[in-house]
Amino acid sequence: MSAAPAAPRQGSADPGEFDLLLTPPTARTGWRVAPARVVALCAVELQKLRHDRSELYTRAVQPALWLLVFGETFTRIKAIPTHGIPYIDYLAPGIIAQSAMFIAIFYGIMIIWERDAGILTKLLVTPTPRAALITGKAFAAGVKALIQAVVVIVIAALLGVALTWNPLRLLGVAVAVVLGSAFFSCLSMTIAGIVLTRDRLMGIGQAITMPLFFASNALYPVALMPGWLQAISRVNPLTYQVDALRGLLLGTPSHLPLDYAVLAVAAALGIVAASSLLPRLAR
Repeated sequence: MSAAPAAPRQGSADPGEFDLLLTPPTARTGWRVAPARVVALCAVELQKLRHDRSELYTRAVQPALWLLVFGETFTRIKAIPTHGIPYIDYLAPGIIAQSAMFIAIFYGIMIIWERDAGILTKLLVTPTPRAALITGKAFAAGVKALIQAVVVIVIAALLGVALTWNPLRLLGVAVAVVLGSAFFSCLSMTIAGIVLTRDRLMGIGQAITMPLFFASNALYPVALMPGWLQAISRVNPLTYQVDALRGLLLGTPSHLPLDYAVLAVAAALGIVAASSLLPRLAR
């Protein structure tokens, strides 16, 4: 009679083998989650465009009018010296920067709406750093402005503006648009953290957009401005954004390293300022 099969040997269990089953992994907190949260928040903001694209169409009307009416008229009368460039060509980069700024400068209204709806309070109790929340929203504004810039570039091309189609230069245009829009959206969210209401923010936004626009080189060279306005233009980030766009799209003399440095520093300072006021906004 054959012997019964031997029972399997019971080995002693190594306590370390079950550590991963008994102890949950340590959650990532703080700046370790920041890049992923920035991308996620940016994606959430952009999802809103899928439900309502009318904003893109309505915002394309004003740039088209600037190019059609202002650009065509001043091209004919030749009142502004542009160093041999047709005025409508000179104007097009300025209108791209203007339309991007107009999208971003009222971005604080959205964060006030999120505060009123209770969304902002829920976001602040997550382990996401405050700066990551602001950065995600700022770069979402930049992507929206980039879509608007594409619309303006198409309109300008249809009007015969001699723009470059070099991929590297267009990539540089995208970077300049995103950085400039990130700064202006952070400026808007900083103002929102100070005034705390949509009505006040709307009033301040409308009060500063046109001065920022006219105190830049979007419509005319800085050399034509009076001395006090030239001083304001030199500290206006929109001036450096327009200078970069004009140099990249038209090939005019520009100061790209300085332009990008100013835009990057302005965006970083805007993120710091808006992040510091975020808890006050959520009270």
